[in-house]
Amino acid sequence: MRYSKQREIIYNAVMNNLVHPTADTVYAMLKAENPELSLGTVYRNLNLLAQNGDIIKIEVLGAADRYDAKSMPHFHMICTECNEVFDIPYTVVPENLAQSALDATGHSITEYDIAFKGICKNCKKKGE
Repeated sequence: MRYSKQREIIYNAVMNNLVHPTADTVYAMLKAENPELSLGTVYRNLNLLAQNGDIIKIEVLGAADRYDAKSMPHFHMICTECNEVFDIPYTVVPENLAQSALDATGHSITEYDIAFKGICKNCKKKGE
């Protein structure tokens, strides 16, 4: 992938954002200081960065995709009330998950991505 100044600022915006931003959020964060930046450019570059493995694209059913720049292995929890995305440490899921899937199905698992869905603790408190 060739170097692009716009791709660099988009990547840095995701890297420096702990809340798993949407493309619209990244665009809003950068637009004031980069008036030449278009929303299409943000979407294109986020998808390129995800395809290249530099960031993770988190698909949220019924809501905008989110992006994550954490490179350490981890899973996500998506709140079905507020659509926020939270990190779940790898240690929560059994180490031998891929092997268990192989044993049960015969499929050769090369990678997996798990997204837990439920109600986050903030939304839970609001409902009580």
